[in-house]
Formats: sequence, C-alpha cells, structure tokens
Amino acid sequence: MLTIRRATSADLAAITAIYNDAVVSTTATFDTQTKNLEEQKTWFSKHGEKYPILVAEDDNLIIGWASLSRWSGRCAYADTAEISLYVHKDQKGKGIGRRLMTAILDEGRKTSLHVVIARIVEGNDLSIYLHESAGFWQVGTMKEVGRKFGKLLDINIMQIILQDERADSHHNIRGKVSPTWHE
Repeated sequence: MLTIRRATSADLAAITAIYNDAVVSTTATFDTQTKNLEEQKTWFSKHGEKYPILVAEDDNLIIGWASLSRWSGRCAYADTAEISLYVHKDQKGKGIGRRLMTAILDEGRKTSLHVVIARIVEGNDLSIYLHESAGFWQVGTMKEVGRKFGKLLDINIMQIILQDERADSHHNIRGKVSPTWHE
C-alpha cells in the first residue's frame, strides 16, 4: 500500500539513489555529478516545517520523493519555494507523481507558502502536464540556460499561487492576471 509521509534522515540513501539515476540518465535535473550522502545530509538540513520533503513508500521501499526548497536566500522571497519531484524509473506511470504533487502542495499551503515555482526542461511534456493538472501555469521560458549531454537546453518556468490574496478581484481561476486588471 502506497504511503506518502515526511522524509527522515533514514530515507536519504533511497532519495539519493532515485535522484542520482535522474542525474546520469535524464535532463530532469541540471546536476551533472551524482550526489553523495554527505551532500544530501546538507541538503536535507535545509528543509523542515516550512520547506518539507515527502517520500512515497510502498512495501517499505521509497519509490519517489518531493520537496519544497527555499527559492532564494533574500528575505522577500521567504514565502516562495521551488518544487522538486522524482519517481523511481520503474514506478513511473502509476500515479505516484500525482499523489506526491498533491501532498507536497498541501504541505506548502499548511506552512503558508504563497508561491511555488517549477523549472522544467524542454521536452519533459509529462512533467509539464503533471504540473498543469495541479494548477501550475507557464510564466516564461529561459532559453539555452543549461547544457547537458552535449545539448543546450531551455527551461520552462511554471508557478502556482497557493495563498492568492488577490484572487477574487484580480485573478481568474488559474491565477493568471486578468486582462481587465491594471495596477
């Protein structure tokens, strides 16, 4: 039975293995070197109540994870996070990513995060679809900002507003600025 729960330091080896597979075999991350457990312990320590890490566990095996990480160290961005979500390559297409997405966004709402940002590489249509189905919309494209596997790659920037204080008067249901609204 699939369980989504908060990650613990005991989950780091499994989280790292899933991530490292993405590093060496996909463009889903722009890391080009695998991570070791010491690096991951540092990464883990930068998360907590406001910026959680969740895991998907099935039969005592970690098969996916999601995190919300601080977007920037500048204070004004304190209520903005970046989402990361990875599912074990043998578990894709089973709805695990969707369940992790729902759970991590719910955690973001509970901690009063305002905005969650996603950076998704060009061509990762499944990830774009998953984010759109959760309420994200595309806000821009950064052209040729990364090089992986010998190819320059674009990044799609997507976002969702979790705590939209202006929703009633200024935004439509997807959070995009209404064409009739002017500052």
